[in-house]
Amino acid sequence: MTKMIYPGQTIGIIGGGQLGRMMALAAKESGFKIAVLEPTMDSPCGQVADIRIVANYDDETALEELAEVSDVITFEFENIDYEGLKRLTQVAYVPQGPELVRITQDRIIEKRTLVDAGVKVAPYIEAMTYNELVANIHDVGFPCVVKTARGGYDGKGQQIVKTASDMAKAESLFAHSTCVAEAFIPFVKEISVIVQRNSVGESYCLPVGENIHVNHILHETIVPARVTEGTLAKAEQAAMQIANAIDLVGTLAVEMFVLEDGDILINELAPRPHNSGHYSIEACNISQFHQHIRAICGWPLRKPQLWQSSVMVNVLGQHVMPLSNELAKYPEWSVHFYGKAEAKENRKMGHVTIMTTNIEKTLQEVEASTIWTK
Repeated sequence: MTKMIYPGQTIGIIGGGQLGRMMALAAKESGFKIAVLEPTMDSPCGQVADIRIVANYDDETALEELAEVSDVITFEFENIDYEGLKRLTQVAYVPQGPELVRITQDRIIEKRTLVDAGVKVAPYIEAMTYNELVANIHDVGFPCVVKTARGGYDGKGQQIVKTASDMAKAESLFAHSTCVAEAFIPFVKEISVIVQRNSVGESYCLPVGENIHVNHILHETIVPARVTEGTLAKAEQAAMQIANAIDLVGTLAVEMFVLEDGDILINELAPRPHNSGHYSIEACNISQFHQHIRAICGWPLRKPQLWQSSVMVNVLGQHVMPLSNELAKYPEWSVHFYGKAEAKENRKMGHVTIMTTNIEKTLQEVEASTIWTK
């Protein structure tokens, strides 16, 4: 079913975090109203929404209320109740559907989906129990990475296993869910492609970003990624291939490893706007959030264009005060804060985007500021 959602109508968002907030702000520019379902009252998205439904994501009554007030419903994160979302699609217009969430909530299903789509992933095995992992670990060898099939983000829910004697370190992961074990493939860079597609199959990729992590949390995204044209082409082709295979509507972030020879392996998927796409707010002619709203509302998509090379830097709780103290020194920086009340350590509080003609010089400027090293 394809519907056109018009300015003045209401977009419902499941999830009230910063991604929902930035979706809402993009939607409001076109005159849409926003309803948000979120357990906390003063959420980042709730602060800018027209209607706030304060309840758990799996609250049937709350989901029904969201359906009643919304002309279209989207979500800002994947860890929502699949069965509840499935029921919601029967009474409300949810163009992304529930299957996208089912696929990305479970690494086993996700891996199978990627293989079926014909893209490359690292060799892996599925293990229902720790004993099954031990029995079959030779199929991937050492070193490898054991990950819980469900849950886990920013490095949580996984364990690097370097040798057979390290195997016991992974046993506790099975208390949470079944697991996958992936062969550890040496890679030179991590990149991500954000592909967006509407209900009639029109699709575009944002410029490819190169991601730098610190303590398993995204620190910087550099755009364009410092890889060859051949690698960029492979990355976009793979993202499009996955989007078409799953009949994507909305946004899919595809995280990838770049190998020494320039080839790519798909690491994981996120069925929503992504931290690595925040640069697009300033640096592109269409941000990931504006394009997402277009996709779910049945509007034609815009072909993304990068205005200028850019560096996006995450602002975690420990960076808020140093950044605030140094703002006057950096007029070229675009500073975003998400409206979160408490600046906890390693909590994503905002980001900075710096458009530049010299990426290396800008990376040195970020480092020299000491905001992210204090």
